Amino acid sequence: MPDNKTVYAHHGNEYEALIAREDYQENILSALKNITSLDDRVVLDLGAGTGRLAGMLVPLVARVYAFDIAPDMLRVCHGKLKETGFTNWQIGIADHRQLPVADRSADLIVSGWSVSYLAVWNPESWRAELEKSLVEMKRVLKKDSTIVLFESLGTGNESPVKLNHLKNLYPWLEEVGFQKKWIRTDYQFESLDEAEYLSRFFFGDELGDKVRQKNWVILPECTGVWWMKV
Repeated sequence: MPDNKTVYAHHGNEYEALIAREDYQENILSALKNITSLDDRVVLDLGAGTGRLAGMLVPLVARVYAFDIAPDMLRVCHGKLKETGFTNWQIGIADHRQLPVADRSADLIVSGWSVSYLAVWNPESWRAELEKSLVEMKRVLKKDSTIVLFESLGTGNESPVKLNHLKNLYPWLEEVGFQKKWIRTDYQFESLDEAEYLSRFFFGDELGDKVRQKNWVILPECTGVWWMKV
């Protein structure tokens, strides 16, 4: 099992194979629509990865700008968005804390399973890094716009759990004013072999073993949804 940084830097195709199986019940899009209108919105997808959220949004919004720090993720994202047939999108390399976007130019920011790494990868300065990202998000959003963040509440469990490596993130989100709820984003794989292989690849041997033992072709996952009007 490669670590997350290695996955994002060098394993875009394998990561996309996993992500393509996630949220087979389409609860992510339902959650977004319940929080804010998508009509005519200019959307920034921060930490876009291989285009999980961007690909979902391009048919529904005015324009999507998909940013990530990992070129291999954006390589896959580019191909995925091109296959949609839509042209209302643009990708670019950018850090959450320094966005190449004009002040008050976007209507909606989404970020899936990404802002958390500012805390995880910066254990000594996690609060400062998260605050820099929030200031930057507020800078680029128009008045009365929305930020929506998706972060993990556990893969392989049917009810939400707070993950130890995100122990700083969860209370900070509430502290700065995000509202929250949780949804299921279960994976549906084509076979048990695929479920075990992809789970083991990204999440590690413990979950890979659990998938095999429980014969999980559908892998349960809980995801937190945090949102803020700005």
